Amino acid sequence: MNPTDAEIILWQELRRRSVNTKFFRQYIIADYIVDFVSIQHMLVIEVDGAYHSEPVRKEYDEGRTERLESLGFRVLRFSNEEVLNKVDVVINSIISHIQNYGK
Repeated sequence: MNPTDAEIILWQELRRRSVNTKFFRQYIIADYIVDFVSIQHMLVIEVDGAYHSEPVRKEYDEGRTERLESLGFRVLRFSNEEVLNKVDVVINSIISHIQNYGK
């Protein structure tokens, strides 16, 4: 699967910045391939394009999130636009989440 521009940018930022955890990208969990995951913190990060706002896709994503949460993961979702236009805010949100809920 080819990464989107937003996924490439977020991956570069996760690798470049000190987020106090190692992330894997395009990682298989159960029947899903997640965009990014920190196994240490049981944290999944998904970057969603515009099609994720379509009702059928939105329902699928909700079920996917529920399944991942049932396996003990927390799921953070960001839109492509958030990553492309406010990557600092996205990274700070991830860091804050790790600091507040990390294991």
